[in-house]
Amino acid sequence: MSTENTSDQLFNNSVKILTDLIAFKTISGEDNSTLINYCDEILKKLGATSFKTFDDEKKRVNLFATLKAKYPSEKKPIILSGHTDVVPVSKGWSTDPFVATIKNDKLFGRGACDMKGFIACTLAFAPMYSKANLDRDIHFSYTFDEETACIGAPILIEELKKRGVKDGICIIGEPTNMKIIDAHKGCYEYTTYFEGLAGHSSAPHKGVSAVEYASRYVNKLIELREKLKERSPKDSIFDPPHSTLSIGGIFGGIAHNVIADKCHVNWETRPVVKEDGLFLNAELDKYANEVLLPDMIKVFSNSSITKKIIGEVTGFDRDKKSNACELISNLTGDNTRDVVSFGTEAGLFQEIGISTVVCGPGSIEQAHKIDEFIVLDELKKCLSLLDGIKGQSISN
Repeated sequence: MSTENTSDQLFNNSVKILTDLIAFKTISGEDNSTLINYCDEILKKLGATSFKTFDDEKKRVNLFATLKAKYPSEKKPIILSGHTDVVPVSKGWSTDPFVATIKNDKLFGRGACDMKGFIACTLAFAPMYSKANLDRDIHFSYTFDEETACIGAPILIEELKKRGVKDGICIIGEPTNMKIIDAHKGCYEYTTYFEGLAGHSSAPHKGVSAVEYASRYVNKLIELREKLKERSPKDSIFDPPHSTLSIGGIFGGIAHNVIADKCHVNWETRPVVKEDGLFLNAELDKYANEVLLPDMIKVFSNSSITKKIIGEVTGFDRDKKSNACELISNLTGDNTRDVVSFGTEAGLFQEIGISTVVCGPGSIEQAHKIDEFIVLDELKKCLSLLDGIKGQSISN
């Protein structure tokens, strides 16, 4: 079979697999087991071994599959990693978001670029790895619920630690137009709940307004946001250079003339360094527990303030001697390194000593949007990179 025929076949197969993957409605928080079983089946037929890790309800699954080296060497194993979940769809799509549609060299569908396109390429290319005389293991890592503060990946990472997978090169195929991304801020999301005492608004002293205490808490957040600016590292590679803080919403109260007994605040911070996240939480908790709560309890002893962690996505730190970045640069000839404002699972792999890079097909500009698409040529570029990895992973 000629090389041209092989590459055409790989491309056509990647489109077919992507079409299948888009049809699985794997919205964050929902069951993704049918998609995971589909991936597992493809890889098992090629001789891969695999294991799964689950959420508490056993509905959402991570898959970690391995094509073992035929001629083991000192080379670090490669992990090809992607998340299987997609964000919800809103009205206004020109096509059915869960039916892949090709128009003008673009493939439309929810998850087309973020990030089922990458997963499809890895599955389409897997037969080439299985036929090759690999001298290093190739792992396929597919996670759940990345879009909701990376809930799935930490469960997988714990299992990798137990199994001694602490070394290697991980390529996270988030949409970067196949450019090398080597850093991003952390992303910590919280909801803080306030419970006071309801009453008639004509006697505010007899109630505890959860809304008022939540407002004071938000003011403290805004005050601490300025402190974060002062803590900005001198050599920051990010824009803005400092850790950010944003209030996503305040929800409470039922009527003009009722003292609100419940209120909650959604907020997030994107720390440049972990220490900023620790500083912010310590200051806030101190304010809530030492200033606000004692005031509330004076009137109603069962008043409470509870901060719930929605997710704490670890930041991804620049490593000037990154094996993962070097590998991609050697294969693509592109030596540039960029940072992004969005979060990924990269920091989690990096934390356990795995050299990590974010590089994948499609553009983040199309992610999470109505009529999400991937330019078909991006799939070809991704397959070409996977072919390059094969060339670096066979014994001569």
